[in-house]
Amino acid sequence: MARVTTSLKARALFWLALLVALGGFYFALSYEAMPAFWRVFAQRHPAFENVVKHALTPEGILGDPINIAFVGPEETLHQVLLAAGWRPSDPITLKSSLRIATASVLHRAYETAPISNLFVWHRKQDLAFQQPAGNDPRKRHHVRFWRSDQVDEQGRPLWLGAATFDTKVGLSHLTGQITHHIDANVDAERDKLVADMQKWTGLKLEWTDPFHEAKTGKNGGGDPYFTDGRLAVFSTDN
Repeated sequence: MARVTTSLKARALFWLALLVALGGFYFALSYEAMPAFWRVFAQRHPAFENVVKHALTPEGILGDPINIAFVGPEETLHQVLLAAGWRPSDPITLKSSLRIATASVLHRAYETAPISNLFVWHRKQDLAFQQPAGNDPRKRHHVRFWRSDQVDEQGRPLWLGAATFDTKVGLSHLTGQITHHIDANVDAERDKLVADMQKWTGLKLEWTDPFHEAKTGKNGGGDPYFTDGRLAVFSTDN
């Protein structure tokens, strides 16, 4: 009789544990995983179907990794970056090229120094912003943005961005051309820009994880970098 009672208790405990496990699975699936899936699916921008993960140099060499994105109008992106203390870069001209060279040699500030061209979707960046990190343009925070041709249901374009930190001026390890070398920790620059942009109200932030499958690489100047592979995606409320 005692054996029968013990057996019944064991079966009852088994079924109770099974019900608890199934209940937990149902809760996680229905209230966490599925809402998250549909939230991401519903907000997926059509341009993500043709998204690229690296910018290219003019020679077609893999450049900086894409690590930030923005869904919204250009005017808002400008306002967000300006409010965060970032400044638009001057176009590359003979005058601006001479000025950045002089500023680098003489340690003079040039807060809107030009940024070299990288290419996404077969064209150079549409926007380039920077923030100084010293007395001259050799060290600076900077980001390039490329605008997609496609818009979502609300008429908002997707902007892909590559944020990196320039540490010094030197020669490219690949071509020998004069270039800025970047800090290997590209996530640190991405996270700084994310923190700066989050100061602007009315933006939503989500993460695409994973975005980059390869966690290490080299940019167009031959500089090594490492990343956690995540893409920060900001979007406007409307």
